[in-house]
Amino acid sequence: MISKKVCLVLVTLLILTAPAFAAKIAGVKFPDKVKVAGQKLILNGGGKRTDYGIGVYAAALYLQQKSSDAASIVSADQPMDVKIKITSFMVTADNMKDGFEEAFRDTATGDITPLKSKIEAFGDSFKGLKNHDVYDFAYVPGKGVEISRNGKAVSVIQGLDFKKALYGIWLGPKPVEKDLKEKMLGK
Repeated sequence: MISKKVCLVLVTLLILTAPAFAAKIAGVKFPDKVKVAGQKLILNGGGKRTDYGIGVYAAALYLQQKSSDAASIVSADQPMDVKIKITSFMVTADNMKDGFEEAFRDTATGDITPLKSKIEAFGDSFKGLKNHDVYDFAYVPGKGVEISRNGKAVSVIQGLDFKKALYGIWLGPKPVEKDLKEKMLGK
């Protein structure tokens, strides 16, 4: 028979070593905290991106402190992250690239012509995409958007201008999906 002391130690170890997941979003577990540029960020909210009624990915927004002010988040020059997990085997690198290029055009509040090469480089980050891949689009002030897939660096797209356009896809005045915007804002 196991003593109470041993049982307590085992339970404590189990709790301390279990990953901390704050939410299950569209069936995907997202951590409650991430680190970007040495800063701890907290889960602000998240939701599901659909296209023609099919779930494409689950997305979560991480900020230094919770906020429901979309315009402030998009324009802020501070560390933040959007984490997405591909949730459909029908998603390919090409249709993800095309979908984001269309979203940049459709959701832009200004002329995106100056961002053309950055948007093309962003689209290239989806080469080799597979179902269940997890992407991070982490903004680092003074550096740009660091893109990683499954925890491995893919590329960096420089500039606050690109970050504003990218985050504007989800949080701008003309978001790619209104319900996703509301959920990422914690509403």
